Amino acid sequence: MRKLIFIIGVMVIFKGSLAAFPNDDVEKEKSSIKQVIEAAYVKGIHIDRDPAAIRRGFHPDFTMLVFKDNQISKVALEDWIARIEEGKKKSPTLSEKTTHNFEIVDLSGNAAIARIELFKDGKHVFTDYMSLYKFDDGWKIVNKIFYRH
Repeated sequence: MRKLIFIIGVMVIFKGSLAAFPNDDVEKEKSSIKQVIEAAYVKGIHIDRDPAAIRRGFHPDFTMLVFKDNQISKVALEDWIARIEEGKKKSPTLSEKTTHNFEIVDLSGNAAIARIELFKDGKHVFTDYMSLYKFDDGWKIVNKIFYRH
């Protein structure tokens, strides 16, 4: 009986020490996900309006789903970038300050989700829900739905 209790105790300790490594990896992955979203989405779209930065963080097959008038329409990445470039031509500089908060970042293996609260001049403008996959070259945003406040 003592031997069984000893073996179970060792297994619990061993399992606990192994669990610490994946948690460190999870935190590193969450940090990488946040960096991609900040560079490609927050800065790339809302601050710098930089197509190259956007393309680095978004997968080419990215789709944004837009809910309007009880209907859903899809916006492909290149169509969204074209809209951003057109807006930048009409208004080359942005006067509002953009900030954001990560409310949720969760992942399982090579799949992740993030909920981002976006503010312009302190006003809550968007709640974004993004899906990401990890590819050989890193995390990429593959889908987005949102609520406009």
